[in-house]
Amino acid sequence: MSNLIIHFSKYMIILIIILYTLYSFLVFTYDEERRQRSLYAKQNVLTILFHFICFFVLYLEDPSKEMIIFYGLQVVFFLSAIILYTTLYPRIARVLLNHMLMLLAIGLIMITRLRFNQGIRQFVFMCAALIVSLVVPVIIRKVRSLADLKILYGGVGIISLMAVLVAGGISNGAKLGFSLGPINIQPSEFVKLLFVFFVAASLYREHDFRNVCITTAVAALHVLILVISKDLGAALIIFVVYLVMLYAASGKALYPIAGLLVGSLAAIAAYHLFSHVRDRVIAWKDPLGNYDPQGYQVAQSLFAIGTGGWFGMGLGQGMPETIPVATSDFIFSALCEELGVFFGLCLILICLSCYIMFLNIAMKFRSVFYKLIALGLGTCYIAQTFLNIGGVIKFIPSTGVTLPLVSYGGSSLISTMVMFAIVQGLYLLREDEEKIIEKKRQRSR
Repeated sequence: MSNLIIHFSKYMIILIIILYTLYSFLVFTYDEERRQRSLYAKQNVLTILFHFICFFVLYLEDPSKEMIIFYGLQVVFFLSAIILYTTLYPRIARVLLNHMLMLLAIGLIMITRLRFNQGIRQFVFMCAALIVSLVVPVIIRKVRSLADLKILYGGVGIISLMAVLVAGGISNGAKLGFSLGPINIQPSEFVKLLFVFFVAASLYREHDFRNVCITTAVAALHVLILVISKDLGAALIIFVVYLVMLYAASGKALYPIAGLLVGSLAAIAAYHLFSHVRDRVIAWKDPLGNYDPQGYQVAQSLFAIGTGGWFGMGLGQGMPETIPVATSDFIFSALCEELGVFFGLCLILICLSCYIMFLNIAMKFRSVFYKLIALGLGTCYIAQTFLNIGGVIKFIPSTGVTLPLVSYGGSSLISTMVMFAIVQGLYLLREDEEKIIEKKRQRSR
């Protein structure tokens, strides 16, 4: 009987995620607030239903009291997040809130399925991140001096990265962060947010050649420290974010073209300087021909995706534990193996919908500073998503970055939830601007 339920559940899961994804894009076509709210409510119902079905299947595999309690705590978390956000900030971007909760649910389900203890730790990080993220929109709306803290953003970012370079622990050949007892802190995840604020504060008023050179030098220092620390994934994200923000601020195509040329030369240099970069390129070119050891990760990832097919093996029926670091870097392939390629495609579309919302907020801002922040955060989010999924499916060499909100990792989870909270604050600030403009128009009439 349980096998029949598990087999039927995978089709229910795919139907739910397809409907949820459809609503994600359908909401952009509606102008009427009542119809939008109806879609948001349906998305919340689908998220809770998806979460219930998945944990019911996990319970069939592991019928323990701990699993029931853990499920109940998560339901409380999701309902609390919806109630708290919508009560404290009635005019937030509901589509972003819904996507954040769905992505959290997807990640927590797969992490729990693979390693129950890691699922508990991820849930604790989620609770802490929710508390922090509820405060962030207030800061964005009320603190008007954010554009004047350029030196603070750049200074804290560089000092944090230097601290990791000098005293950070080594993980897989790279210096990524610090270990404080059972907690690992990866400062680069938070430095990416500070870097966006630094670039926005540097370029929103002046983008003449002198100012661009100074900003580029500071940005290059960020990248250089990360490269020396061998945290090449974070270095690449910061590099891409800077080029996009520089072009948006200056409007000069010469800057990103020159940056791409320099970046290409730097990539060639990294290939010759770092052995683990060469290993990843070798694995990307021919993972099966170099199965042991370079291509093992990528090959197992491709095997998992191919084994799952369009509809997946069913939750708990595959062997994603054979994929190295399946809960973090390669969680997308684990999801595709058990929940199917259709599910993976919908997950990509949900991430794309988040990015579209980031860009929508950026385009509607009158303030260049806030416009650049929304654009920079959106670029940071979609670049990390692309690097993770691209490496998993062998589209690009693996860079060792996590899938935002889905992969296991406290620093990545907290920083991404803070990122979404910042964008929510920007959305509310934009709404405030529109209200002020509308009042001025009414007075002029």
